[in-house]
Amino acid sequence: MKIRLGYVGTPITIPNITYSSTVTYTNYVKLGPEQGLHKLNQTILSNFEHLKQVLNYNMQNQITFYRLSQNLIPLATKEEVVFDFPKLYQQQFQEIGQIIKENQLRVDSHPDQFCVLNSTKKEVVQNSIKILQFHYQLFTSMNLSPHMIIHIGSNTFGKKQSLTRFKKQFQKLPPHLQKSIYLENDDKVFNIVDTLTLCEELNIPFVLDYHHYLCNHDIKNLETYLPRILKTWSHTNLPPKMHFSSPKSKKEFRSHSEYLDIKEFIHFLNLLKPHATNIDIMLECKAKDDALFRLMRQLKFYTNYQFINNSTFLIN
Repeated sequence: MKIRLGYVGTPITIPNITYSSTVTYTNYVKLGPEQGLHKLNQTILSNFEHLKQVLNYNMQNQITFYRLSQNLIPLATKEEVVFDFPKLYQQQFQEIGQIIKENQLRVDSHPDQFCVLNSTKKEVVQNSIKILQFHYQLFTSMNLSPHMIIHIGSNTFGKKQSLTRFKKQFQKLPPHLQKSIYLENDDKVFNIVDTLTLCEELNIPFVLDYHHYLCNHDIKNLETYLPRILKTWSHTNLPPKMHFSSPKSKKEFRSHSEYLDIKEFIHFLNLLKPHATNIDIMLECKAKDDALFRLMRQLKFYTNYQFINNSTFLIN
C-alpha cells in the first residue's frame, strides 16, 4: 500500500513567504472604497505570487498533497465588499490551476470554524453556505474539482437533533456543493460513529482524524470501523484521505504539537496495513513541512518501508 504525506499552510522552512496576507474590513473601511480596493488588489496579487512559490517549493521537495489556505482572497465573503474575484484574477487562477494539474498535485481546503451548516441560527447557515460557495469558486476558477472538508458543527439541543439538522441543511444544498463536501470527526462532540453513520446515509466521503479520535471516542477498536470508513470513498477516484497530528501535551491534549509522535504514527499505519489501500495522510502539525521531513527521516530509521520520494512510501 502506498502512503502519501501532505501538510497544511505555508512552509516554515522558507522565511517571509505567505499567501494568507489579509486586509481587515475595518482597515478597508478606513481607507475608503477606492484606496480600499487598491490595497485589497495589491494583497491578493501578492498572495497569488507567494502561492506559486509555495507550490514550486512543494514540487522541488516532491510533496504532491497539500491543503490550500482559504485566506488567498481576503474579504471575498463580505457582503459590503463587492468585487468579482473570479473574473478579476482569472489569469492568476488559471496559472495556479495549470501548475496543480500539470504536476498532478492533490489539493483541498478546510473552511474555518464559522462554517456551521447545522446551526440553529438562519444567518449562520446562510453565511456557511456563502463560505462553501466561496471555496467552490476558488477551485472552479482554477479549473479544478472542489474538495472541501468540514465538521458536522453545532451541538445545540443535543446530538440527535444536531445530526438531523445537518442532514436537512445538506440535502437543501445545490448538488455541486453536496458533491464537493467531505466530513471529518471532531475532537469534542461528533465522534467516528456519529460522523461515519452520517457519511453513509448521505454518501459523503469520511475523513478520519486520528488525533480527534483519541480526544473523542466511545470505541476502543478503531480497526473494526476502518472497512466502513474506507468504503465511503469507493465512489470517488481518490485515495481515502486521513488526518494525523499529535497532542501538544497531556494538559493540552486537544492542541496540535510541533512535531509527531513517531511510535503513535507507526501504530496508526499498522492499523491501516491489513487493508492494503493507498491512503493520503495530511499532517496537521505546527511545524508544517519541517514536521513532514522529520517524520520521513524517522520512518527511514525505524521501519523497513520502501521510500519512493520525500513524501511517499510503500508498506509491504
